Amino acid sequence: MAEFLGTGWKFPIRVNARGGLDWSSGDAAITEAIWTILATPKRSRIMEPGFGCGMHDYVFAPNNAGTRAIIESEVRNALITWEPRIDVLSVTATSHVDAPNTLMIEVDYRTRSNNAAHNIVYPFYINEGPA
Repeated sequence: MAEFLGTGWKFPIRVNARGGLDWSSGDAAITEAIWTILATPKRSRIMEPGFGCGMHDYVFAPNNAGTRAIIESEVRNALITWEPRIDVLSVTATSHVDAPNTLMIEVDYRTRSNNAAHNIVYPFYINEGPA
C-alpha cells in the first residue's frame, strides 16, 4: 500500500544531517501534498498555471456565507483535481468571533488505498488585520 501513496520531498524542503534531502512517505506525504495544493494560488506557477487553489482570489472578500461557500467549493475542486490518492468527504469553512479575519477550512478525506479517514484544518486569512 505504501507504494501507492508514494514518497517525495518533505514539505517544506529540508536538508538532513547527512546533507541529503528529507523525504516524506505514506499518509504524511498526502497531508503535505494537500497543504501544498491549498497554499499555492492558481496562476502562481509558470509551467503549471492551473495548479493550486482558487481561494486566494478571495483574500479581500467579505466574510459572509457566500464567500465561505465559494471558498469551500474552490478547496474541494482543487483537491479533487490535484490529489488523486484521496476522496474528499467534506469541506467546511468557518470563522469565529475571536478571529473574524481568519477562516478555518476543515477538510475531511479518505485515503483511497486503505480507506483510512483523515482530517486537516487549514487557516486562511481573508482580510487584513486591524491597524
